[in-house]
Amino acid sequence: MTQDERWQIRYNEVKTFIETNHRNPSKYNPEESLMVHFLKRGRKLMNAEELAEPRLGLFKELLALREMYKRKNQYK
Repeated sequence: MTQDERWQIRYNEVKTFIETNHRNPSKYNPEESLMVHFLKRGRKLMNAEELAEPRLGLFKELLALREMYKRKNQYK
Protein backbone atom coordinates (compact mmCIF):
# COMPACT_ATOMS: atom_id res chain seq x y z
CA MET A 1 0.00 0.00 0.00
CA THR A 2 1.44 3.34 -1.01
CA GLN A 3 1.54 6.52 1.03
CA ASP A 4 -1.09 8.11 -1.25
CA GLU A 5 -3.47 5.19 -0.74
CA ARG A 6 -3.09 5.38 3.05
CA TRP A 7 -3.66 9.14 2.98
CA GLN A 8 -6.79 8.69 0.86
CA ILE A 9 -8.15 6.01 3.21
CA ARG A 10 -7.64 8.24 6.26
CA TYR A 11 -9.15 11.22 4.41
CA ASN A 12 -12.26 9.19 3.54
CA GLU A 13 -12.52 7.95 7.12
CA VAL A 14 -12.43 11.47 8.57
CA LYS A 15 -14.87 12.85 5.98
CA THR A 16 -17.33 10.01 6.55
CA PHE A 17 -17.08 10.44 10.33
CA ILE A 18 -17.88 14.16 10.16
CA GLU A 19 -20.75 13.67 7.71
CA THR A 20 -22.40 10.85 9.66
CA ASN A 21 -21.91 12.15 13.22
CA HIS A 22 -22.37 15.85 12.42
CA ARG A 23 -19.43 16.73 14.65
CA ASN A 24 -15.65 16.85 14.59
CA PRO A 25 -13.51 14.05 16.01
CA SER A 26 -12.72 14.44 19.70
CA LYS A 27 -9.18 14.34 21.03
CA TYR A 28 -10.54 12.82 24.24
CA ASN A 29 -11.99 9.73 22.58
CA PRO A 30 -9.27 7.09 21.93
CA GLU A 31 -11.03 5.75 18.83
CA GLU A 32 -11.03 9.20 17.24
CA SER A 33 -7.47 10.23 18.12
CA LEU A 34 -6.02 9.11 14.77
CA MET A 35 -8.50 11.32 12.94
CA VAL A 36 -7.57 14.30 15.13
CA HIS A 37 -3.90 13.63 14.41
CA PHE A 38 -4.61 13.46 10.67
CA LEU A 39 -6.32 16.87 10.76
CA LYS A 40 -3.65 18.45 12.94
CA ARG A 41 -0.76 17.12 10.84
CA GLY A 42 -2.50 18.18 7.63
CA ARG A 43 -2.95 21.74 8.90
CA LYS A 44 0.73 21.89 9.87
CA LEU A 45 1.81 20.72 6.41
CA MET A 46 -0.61 23.11 4.72
CA ASN A 47 0.66 26.09 6.73
CA ALA A 48 4.26 25.13 5.95
CA GLU A 49 3.27 24.83 2.25
CA GLU A 50 4.51 21.24 2.14
CA LEU A 51 1.19 19.61 1.26
CA ALA A 52 1.14 18.38 -2.36
CA GLU A 53 -1.41 19.88 -4.76
CA PRO A 54 -3.84 16.96 -5.19
CA ARG A 55 -4.00 16.58 -1.41
CA LEU A 56 -4.20 20.31 -0.78
CA GLY A 57 -7.52 20.72 -2.58
CA LEU A 58 -9.07 17.74 -0.82
CA PHE A 59 -7.77 18.85 2.55
CA LYS A 60 -9.21 22.34 2.12
CA GLU A 61 -12.61 20.78 1.40
CA LEU A 62 -12.27 18.72 4.57
CA LEU A 63 -11.42 21.83 6.60
CA ALA A 64 -14.47 23.61 5.19
CA LEU A 65 -16.64 20.66 6.21
CA ARG A 66 -15.00 20.70 9.64
CA GLU A 67 -15.76 24.42 10.06
CA MET A 68 -19.49 23.72 9.69
CA TYR A 69 -19.44 21.75 12.95
CA LYS A 70 -16.93 23.84 14.86
CA ARG A 71 -17.90 24.16 18.52
CA LYS A 72 -21.22 22.50 17.92
CA ASN A 73 -23.03 21.49 21.10
CA GLN A 74 -23.25 17.70 20.94
CA TYR A 75 -25.30 17.27 24.09
CA LYS A 76 -28.75 18.63 23.28
